[in-house]
Amino acid sequence: MPNIAQVLKEEIARLARKELRANTDSLKRAVTTYRSDIAALKRRVEQLERQAKRTAKSSKMVRAEVTQPDGQHRWSAPRFAQHRKRLGLSAADFGKLLEVSALSVYKWESGQVRPRDKYLPAIANLRKLGKREANERLAALR
Repeated sequence: MPNIAQVLKEEIARLARKELRANTDSLKRAVTTYRSDIAALKRRVEQLERQAKRTAKSSKMVRAEVTQPDGQHRWSAPRFAQHRKRLGLSAADFGKLLEVSALSVYKWESGQVRPRDKYLPAIANLRKLGKREANERLAALR
């Protein structure tokens, strides 16, 4: 015959486990929902960060396209070099059109120096020229 103390001890342990399980089940459910909420929030944050990067890139592009007010002109060394190459002109010829030296044109293109404000309108006018017009102006200067 089993010992009554042993049976009582086992029954108390069983009831305690049952009571703990009831209490911890609700906590487990809460933890599960919190984890899924956290995962969803992380995905949302990543999505918003990607969107913010795209927006920042596009806003930089839009800002670059906007012309300056009050007759001010924008300056971009790579675009200046690109335009000269597109016209097929040497730096010396391009300098003749702008009434500056070839060295100035090279320094402007490399970004070492920014052209003075008095040259910016002339540069802006050259950007409107095509190859033929540029060659005609060069021929007229020679």
